[in-house]
Amino acid sequence: VVEGWSFLDTVESNFRPLVVIELAKGTKEETIEWFTKRIVDKKANGGAQLLIKPLVMENGVENIYLVGASHLRLLLGAETVGLVKECSDNSMRAFTYSSRKTFKDFADDNHNFLTMAECQYIIKHELENLRAKTEKMIPGYPQAKLYPGKSIVRRLLTSGILVQIFPLHDREELKKLRHSWYGRVKVGYQPLDDIRCYFGETIALYFGFLEYFTFALIPMAVIGIPYYVFAWEDYDKYVMFATFNLLWSTVILEVWKRICAILTYRWGTLLMKRQFEEPRPGFHGVLGINPVTGREEPVYSSFKRQLRIYLVSLPFVCLCLYFSLYVMMIYFDLEQWALDYHKENESNFSSLMLYVPSIIYAVVIEIMNRIYRYAAEFLTSWENHRLESSYQNHLILKVLVFNFLNCFASLFYIAFVLFDMKLLRQSLATLLITSQILNQFAESLLPYWLQKRYNRRMKKRMCSQKTDRDVSIAEQVNMEKEMGTYLGTFDDYLELFLQFGYVSLFSCVYPLAAVFAVLNNITEIYSDALKMCRVYKRPFAEPTANIGVWQLAFETMSVISVVTNCILIGMSPQVDALFPDSKMDLVLTVALVEHLLLAVKFIMAFVIPDKPRDIQMKLAKLEFESLEALKQQVRAFQMQLHFLLIHH
Repeated sequence: VVEGWSFLDTVESNFRPLVVIELAKGTKEETIEWFTKRIVDKKANGGAQLLIKPLVMENGVENIYLVGASHLRLLLGAETVGLVKECSDNSMRAFTYSSRKTFKDFADDNHNFLTMAECQYIIKHELENLRAKTEKMIPGYPQAKLYPGKSIVRRLLTSGILVQIFPLHDREELKKLRHSWYGRVKVGYQPLDDIRCYFGETIALYFGFLEYFTFALIPMAVIGIPYYVFAWEDYDKYVMFATFNLLWSTVILEVWKRICAILTYRWGTLLMKRQFEEPRPGFHGVLGINPVTGREEPVYSSFKRQLRIYLVSLPFVCLCLYFSLYVMMIYFDLEQWALDYHKENESNFSSLMLYVPSIIYAVVIEIMNRIYRYAAEFLTSWENHRLESSYQNHLILKVLVFNFLNCFASLFYIAFVLFDMKLLRQSLATLLITSQILNQFAESLLPYWLQKRYNRRMKKRMCSQKTDRDVSIAEQVNMEKEMGTYLGTFDDYLELFLQFGYVSLFSCVYPLAAVFAVLNNITEIYSDALKMCRVYKRPFAEPTANIGVWQLAFETMSVISVVTNCILIGMSPQVDALFPDSKMDLVLTVALVEHLLLAVKFIMAFVIPDKPRDIQMKLAKLEFESLEALKQQVRAFQMQLHFLLIHH
């Protein structure tokens, strides 16, 4: 690798812009000069050794810079970030520059060996790892303090000097992807490998899960239709349907782990080593020494953080949960009013009025979920978590608890307090359908319409700018920098999680829930694809090996659904009639069945391996080879040492 770095030049004639850096207007000249120098400086001098070029806009302001890198620099960067690529013998290995010739499709003149998304990920990694050396502050901004080892880009972002960093779209590749992905209505699989090449593994894995989940719900939907049509009140038959759903939900979640392993092995992320986590950008504290790395960085008392969590965050979440229950009781008052109104008038209008409270409540639930999300983000940020993973886990826990109660509390109340199965069916259907329509509108249709309006205005402004050769890139950057920023897959997974709850928690009451879920997900695939390609800036690729904490969330939901369905079936008049003398026998029977079903679920989860046999063998082989290589290195070192001792 050393030979590579020493010959690496920072000037390349065929400059290919990959990443855009936008600085705040009026940024001081000395700051720009210092920052750009650090970007192009050699690695040995603490620089990133990248290429940078200012983009002059129509008003002559130079606050936007294009960043690229030479082919050699990107190959060396691929080794630094630990990218895994396919070898000529079809095995997957971590890329190293010294063994580059052993990798499939590698050639010194093949600039497509690394995908554009991988190149942009490497540049992002190198920019984020630009660290302060002896500087005590950002030149020109004494209030923006620095210390040795502090990430320069993170300090520039938190100080407001750096507005944003984003990867550029590849117009030609995007056009091809749009055509194969959603350009024509077809029955078939999504081009997941193409999505991964363009957007990275995290987004490709979400679309893979969405597609898989949709296909997996089809058997539940197909079986649910005849149950809805022919056996509306016959709970004996619902026992079979509910049992199938509960076991099927376990099978689909376990099989997903296997599919996920197949995909991520093929993409190389299953083998990627987890890098040491740096403190997140928003983390602050007094300067101290990290006991693990020995580096100087902000230190914040974990006791203070725990105080903030338990004395502020926890009471706030409990207060929000109480408010959610209070709104639910108002909904039941409205429901009663609509029922009384219908009894008095008995007209078509009064029949329609029966659905109005549920629709209003569904809209209120969505509004409350969104407001609470902002509050949860603010609180979790205020808790001052050191690591991004810790921040995400606390945020997901807060949001899941509130969303679960907010969306499902009314259904639990109707089922287990009011014992009104007709109202439960009506509420479940209304909540499910209304939330799906609102989500489609708020997440895709509205942003798409707003973006289209902005693009039309921008094109009119750029028409007079056809003089220099950079006009097309200037137009592209101008359009893309104003696009919305994609905030990750959190909301998309959350929507699927809540949908899974509607389908599985009360499956024995409303068999059509799976049908509506399948129909929604088919349109969701197209609207989310449209959103990624047309509405948002291109996000940086993020390597990942699985869907993370969401797998656990879905599995937890399937366990809760066993309990709810067993109780619902136990409450049915038909089952109740089987135990006329002793209600205790009924309770014990329901508890026994529920425990048996849970046991079957856990046995199935244990029996179905998380990774297919061939992938397990490949991983074991790689581990063996790496251990053998390590042994050889140790032996070579020992021999050298022995040789030196003899000659000494």
